[in-house]
Amino acid sequence: MRLTRRVLLSCGAAFAVAGEAAANPLTLREVSAALAKTPRGQTPDFSYQDLKDLDLSDLDFKQAKLVGANLYGTNLSRADLSGADLSRATLDHATITRTNFSNATLANASLFDIAAYSTLDPSLAEAPNFAGADLSGAYLVARLTGVDLHGANLTHARLGDARHRLLTPFANDFSGCNLSAADLTGVDLHDMSLAFARLIGADLSGANLAGTDLAGADLTGANLSGTDLTGSDLNGTVLREVKGLGEAKGLDHARHRDKAVY
Repeated sequence: MRLTRRVLLSCGAAFAVAGEAAANPLTLREVSAALAKTPRGQTPDFSYQDLKDLDLSDLDFKQAKLVGANLYGTNLSRADLSGADLSRATLDHATITRTNFSNATLANASLFDIAAYSTLDPSLAEAPNFAGADLSGAYLVARLTGVDLHGANLTHARLGDARHRLLTPFANDFSGCNLSAADLTGVDLHDMSLAFARLIGADLSGANLAGTDLAGADLTGANLSGTDLTGSDLNGTVLREVKGLGEAKGLDHARHRDKAVY
C-alpha cells in the first residue's frame, strides 16, 4: 500500500507530498475518512491529490489544503471551502452550486466552464460565494450571474481567451455580481456583461472595459484611472465620486454616456 494511503487511513492529516502529484486517484471513502480523522486544530491536506469526478457535495473542507489538487469535473455543491488553499488547483467543469469559497485562495487555479447553477436560468439561491477570495492569476471562464465577489482579488486573472468561445456556450457573465471593493487592477473585462453589478469602491485602474455592458452598474467611488471604456454601455451606470474618470480612456466613445449618473 502506498505511503500516502497509509497515512490517509491512519490519521487523515497531511498525506500529500508537496509538489508531487499523487499516482492514484482517491475515493470518496478515503476523502471522507481523512476529513473525519483530522485531529482538532489541524487542517486536512489534499495537496496534489487526484479528486477528479468525485461527488464531494456537502463536505467540510474549511481551511483545507488543496494546492495543485485535481478537481476536474468534481461535484462541490454546498461544500464548505472557506479559507481553503486551492492555489494552482484544477476545477475545470466542476459543479459549484452554493459552494462556499469565501476567503479561499484560488491563485493561479483553473476554473474553466464551472457550473454555478443547475439550470440555464441562474438562481441567486444557488449562487456560490467567492467573497474575499484570492483569484489572482486564475483562469476563469464561467457564468457567475449574481455571485458575491466583494473584496475578491482578481488581479492578473485571465477571464477567457479567443478559444474559450468555441468550447463553452457562455462567455464570462458577471451581471448582477457584488464586486464591491474588489481588486480588478489591469484585468481584461472587454465584451463581458457587468450589467447591474455592484462595483462600489472597486479598483478598476488600468482595466480593459472596452465593449463591456455596464448598464445599471454601480461604480460609486470606484477607481477608473487608465481604464479603457471604449464602446462600453453606460446606460444608467452610476459614476458618482469615481476616481480617475478624467484619466479613463475612450469615455467619449462609450455608448449612452449621456445616460450615466454622475
